[in-house]
Amino acid sequence: MWELTADWMSFFIVGLGTMFLIGEVLVNAKGIFSILGLSFITVYFASYLDPSMFFIMMMIYIIGLMLIIIDGKILNDGTLAVIGAIAMIISVGFSSPNWVAGLYAVLGVAIGGFSALLFLKVFKKRQMWTKIALFDQLTEDRGYSSMNQGYKNLIGKEGKTITPMRPIGTIEIDGKGYSAISEGRWMEKDKPVVVTQVDGTRILVEELVNNTKD
Repeated sequence: MWELTADWMSFFIVGLGTMFLIGEVLVNAKGIFSILGLSFITVYFASYLDPSMFFIMMMIYIIGLMLIIIDGKILNDGTLAVIGAIAMIISVGFSSPNWVAGLYAVLGVAIGGFSALLFLKVFKKRQMWTKIALFDQLTEDRGYSSMNQGYKNLIGKEGKTITPMRPIGTIEIDGKGYSAISEGRWMEKDKPVVVTQVDGTRILVEELVNNTKD
Protein backbone atom coordinates (compact mmCIF):
# COMPACT_ATOMS: atom_id res chain seq x y z
CA MET A 1 0.00 0.00 0.00
CA TRP A 2 1.20 3.53 -0.75
CA GLU A 3 2.18 5.71 2.16
CA LEU A 4 2.67 9.47 2.40
CA THR A 5 5.70 10.00 4.61
CA ALA A 6 5.08 13.69 5.38
CA ASP A 7 1.92 15.66 6.22
CA TRP A 8 2.65 18.38 3.67
CA MET A 9 2.50 15.81 0.86
CA SER A 10 -1.28 15.70 1.35
CA PHE A 11 -1.49 19.22 -0.04
CA PHE A 12 0.24 18.34 -3.30
CA ILE A 13 -1.41 14.95 -3.82
CA VAL A 14 -4.96 16.19 -3.15
CA GLY A 15 -4.31 19.49 -4.94
CA LEU A 16 -3.06 17.81 -8.10
CA GLY A 17 -5.86 15.25 -8.03
CA THR A 18 -8.55 17.91 -7.66
CA MET A 19 -6.95 20.17 -10.26
CA PHE A 20 -6.82 17.44 -12.90
CA LEU A 21 -10.34 16.11 -12.21
CA ILE A 22 -11.98 19.54 -12.40
CA GLY A 23 -9.73 20.36 -15.35
CA GLU A 24 -11.12 17.35 -17.20
CA VAL A 25 -14.59 18.81 -16.76
CA LEU A 26 -13.60 22.26 -17.98
CA VAL A 27 -11.42 21.41 -20.98
CA ASN A 28 -11.20 18.69 -23.58
CA ALA A 29 -8.23 16.68 -22.28
CA LYS A 30 -9.36 13.41 -23.89
CA GLY A 31 -9.54 11.63 -20.53
CA ILE A 32 -5.89 12.17 -19.64
CA PHE A 33 -6.67 14.59 -16.81
CA SER A 34 -9.28 12.25 -15.33
CA ILE A 35 -6.76 9.40 -15.23
CA LEU A 36 -4.14 11.60 -13.58
CA GLY A 37 -6.67 13.05 -11.14
CA LEU A 38 -8.06 9.69 -10.07
CA SER A 39 -4.51 8.35 -9.69
CA PHE A 40 -3.49 11.12 -7.29
CA ILE A 41 -6.70 10.90 -5.25
CA THR A 42 -6.38 7.11 -5.08
CA VAL A 43 -2.85 7.46 -3.73
CA TYR A 44 -4.08 9.84 -1.03
CA PHE A 45 -6.97 7.70 0.22
CA ALA A 46 -5.03 4.44 -0.08
CA SER A 47 -2.21 5.88 2.02
CA TYR A 48 -4.38 6.40 5.08
CA LEU A 49 -7.45 4.15 4.86
CA ASP A 50 -8.26 0.47 4.99
CA PRO A 51 -10.11 -0.96 1.96
CA SER A 52 -13.63 -0.52 3.38
CA MET A 53 -13.18 3.14 4.32
CA PHE A 54 -11.22 3.75 1.14
CA PHE A 55 -14.24 3.05 -1.04
CA ILE A 56 -16.58 5.06 1.21
CA MET A 57 -14.42 8.19 1.27
CA MET A 58 -13.58 7.84 -2.41
CA MET A 59 -17.30 7.70 -3.20
CA ILE A 60 -18.02 10.79 -1.08
CA TYR A 61 -15.26 12.68 -2.91
CA ILE A 62 -16.56 11.65 -6.35
CA ILE A 63 -20.17 12.48 -5.41
CA GLY A 64 -19.01 15.92 -4.29
CA LEU A 65 -17.30 16.44 -7.62
CA MET A 66 -20.43 15.32 -9.49
CA LEU A 67 -22.60 17.78 -7.53
CA ILE A 68 -20.33 20.62 -8.62
CA ILE A 69 -20.62 19.47 -12.24
CA ILE A 70 -24.42 19.20 -12.05
CA ASP A 71 -24.68 22.66 -10.54
CA GLY A 72 -22.50 24.13 -13.28
CA LYS A 73 -24.37 22.37 -16.09
CA ILE A 74 -27.98 22.58 -14.95
CA LEU A 75 -28.84 24.67 -11.89
CA ASN A 76 -26.28 27.48 -11.89
CA ASP A 77 -27.35 28.71 -8.44
CA GLY A 78 -24.37 27.52 -6.42
CA THR A 79 -26.30 25.36 -3.92
CA LEU A 80 -25.16 21.95 -5.12
CA ALA A 81 -21.68 23.30 -5.81
CA VAL A 82 -21.31 24.33 -2.16
CA ILE A 83 -22.62 20.96 -0.96
CA GLY A 84 -20.26 19.20 -3.34
CA ALA A 85 -17.26 21.21 -2.18
CA ILE A 86 -18.13 20.43 1.46
CA ALA A 87 -18.39 16.72 0.64
CA MET A 88 -14.96 16.76 -0.99
CA ILE A 89 -13.46 18.61 1.97
CA ILE A 90 -15.05 16.20 4.46
CA SER A 91 -13.79 13.16 2.56
CA VAL A 92 -10.15 14.27 2.48
CA GLY A 93 -10.23 15.86 5.93
CA PHE A 94 -11.62 12.83 7.76
CA SER A 95 -9.31 10.48 5.88
CA SER A 96 -6.15 12.14 7.19
CA PRO A 97 -4.26 10.66 10.15
CA ASN A 98 -3.97 14.00 11.98
CA TRP A 99 -5.28 17.56 11.81
CA VAL A 100 -2.14 18.90 10.13
CA ALA A 101 -2.37 16.50 7.20
CA GLY A 102 -6.12 17.15 7.09
CA LEU A 103 -5.58 20.90 6.86
CA TYR A 104 -3.09 20.42 4.05
CA ALA A 105 -5.58 18.19 2.22
CA VAL A 106 -8.43 20.72 2.61
CA LEU A 107 -6.16 23.46 1.24
CA GLY A 108 -5.32 21.12 -1.62
CA VAL A 109 -9.01 20.81 -2.56
CA ALA A 110 -9.50 24.59 -2.51
CA ILE A 111 -6.34 25.60 -4.35
CA GLY A 112 -6.49 22.67 -6.74
CA GLY A 113 -10.04 23.60 -7.73
CA PHE A 114 -9.11 27.19 -8.48
CA SER A 115 -5.91 26.15 -10.25
CA ALA A 116 -7.97 24.09 -12.70
CA LEU A 117 -9.22 27.36 -14.19
CA LEU A 118 -5.72 27.93 -15.57
CA PHE A 119 -6.30 25.07 -18.00
CA LEU A 120 -8.83 27.28 -19.80
CA LYS A 121 -5.96 29.51 -20.92
CA VAL A 122 -4.09 26.61 -22.52
CA PHE A 123 -6.55 23.95 -23.65
CA LYS A 124 -9.74 24.00 -25.69
CA LYS A 125 -12.85 24.63 -23.61
CA ARG A 126 -15.52 21.94 -23.66
CA GLN A 127 -18.41 22.91 -25.95
CA MET A 128 -21.06 21.81 -23.46
CA TRP A 129 -20.27 24.79 -21.23
CA THR A 130 -20.79 27.32 -24.00
CA LYS A 131 -24.12 25.76 -24.91
CA ILE A 132 -25.30 25.77 -21.32
CA ALA A 133 -24.26 29.40 -20.89
CA LEU A 134 -26.36 30.35 -23.93
CA PHE A 135 -23.31 31.27 -25.99
CA ASP A 136 -24.15 28.84 -28.77
CA GLN A 137 -25.37 31.43 -31.25
CA LEU A 138 -28.06 30.21 -33.62
CA THR A 139 -27.80 32.39 -36.67
CA GLU A 140 -29.90 32.68 -39.83
CA ASP A 141 -27.32 30.92 -41.96
CA ARG A 142 -27.81 27.85 -39.76
CA GLY A 143 -31.53 27.73 -40.47
CA TYR A 144 -32.92 29.44 -37.41
CA SER A 145 -34.36 32.52 -39.15
CA SER A 146 -37.98 32.01 -38.07
CA MET A 147 -36.98 31.31 -34.49
CA ASN A 148 -34.62 34.29 -34.48
CA GLN A 149 -37.32 36.61 -35.76
CA GLY A 150 -39.67 35.55 -32.99
CA TYR A 151 -37.00 36.17 -30.39
CA LYS A 152 -36.01 39.51 -31.93
CA ASN A 153 -39.56 40.71 -31.38
CA LEU A 154 -38.87 40.49 -27.66
CA ILE A 155 -36.40 43.39 -27.73
CA GLY A 156 -37.74 46.20 -25.57
CA LYS A 157 -40.43 44.05 -23.98
CA GLU A 158 -40.83 44.02 -20.23
CA GLY A 159 -41.31 40.99 -18.01
CA LYS A 160 -40.14 39.54 -14.73
CA THR A 161 -37.76 36.89 -13.47
CA ILE A 162 -39.46 33.68 -12.40
CA THR A 163 -36.20 32.11 -11.18
CA PRO A 164 -33.07 33.72 -9.72
CA MET A 165 -30.61 34.92 -12.40
CA ARG A 166 -27.11 33.60 -11.59
CA PRO A 167 -26.67 35.18 -14.18
CA ILE A 168 -28.68 32.61 -16.19
CA GLY A 169 -32.31 32.00 -15.36
CA THR A 170 -35.87 32.07 -16.62
CA ILE A 171 -38.00 35.12 -17.31
CA GLU A 172 -41.68 35.53 -18.13
CA ILE A 173 -42.94 37.83 -20.87
CA ASP A 174 -46.63 37.98 -21.81
CA GLY A 175 -47.26 34.80 -19.83
CA LYS A 176 -44.55 32.79 -21.60
CA GLY A 177 -41.26 31.61 -20.13
CA TYR A 178 -37.86 32.16 -21.76
CA SER A 179 -34.31 31.26 -20.83
CA ALA A 180 -32.27 34.45 -20.50
CA ILE A 181 -29.03 35.85 -19.20
CA SER A 182 -28.59 39.05 -17.23
CA GLU A 183 -25.88 41.46 -18.27
CA GLY A 184 -23.29 40.49 -15.67
CA ARG A 185 -25.61 40.97 -12.69
CA TRP A 186 -27.33 38.51 -10.38
CA MET A 187 -31.01 39.11 -9.74
CA GLU A 188 -33.55 37.52 -7.47
CA LYS A 189 -36.95 36.08 -8.41
CA ASP A 190 -39.86 38.41 -9.31
CA LYS A 191 -37.63 41.29 -10.41
CA PRO A 192 -38.94 43.43 -13.33
CA VAL A 193 -36.70 43.16 -16.39
CA VAL A 194 -36.52 44.45 -19.93
CA VAL A 195 -35.03 42.66 -22.94
CA THR A 196 -32.09 44.67 -24.24
CA GLN A 197 -30.60 42.37 -26.87
CA VAL A 198 -31.30 39.14 -28.74
CA ASP A 199 -28.63 37.15 -30.56
CA GLY A 200 -30.02 33.94 -32.00
CA THR A 201 -31.76 32.40 -29.01
CA ARG A 202 -29.56 34.25 -26.55
CA ILE A 203 -31.78 36.72 -24.71
CA LEU A 204 -30.08 39.45 -22.68
CA VAL A 205 -32.03 41.31 -20.04
CA GLU A 206 -31.40 43.95 -17.44
CA GLU A 207 -33.31 44.93 -14.34
CA LEU A 208 -36.00 47.47 -15.05
CA VAL A 209 -35.63 50.51 -12.87
CA ASN A 210 -38.48 53.01 -12.82
CA ASN A 211 -37.00 56.46 -12.53
CA THR A 212 -39.45 58.95 -11.17
CA LYS A 213 -38.92 62.69 -10.99
CA ASP A 214 -40.37 65.01 -8.38
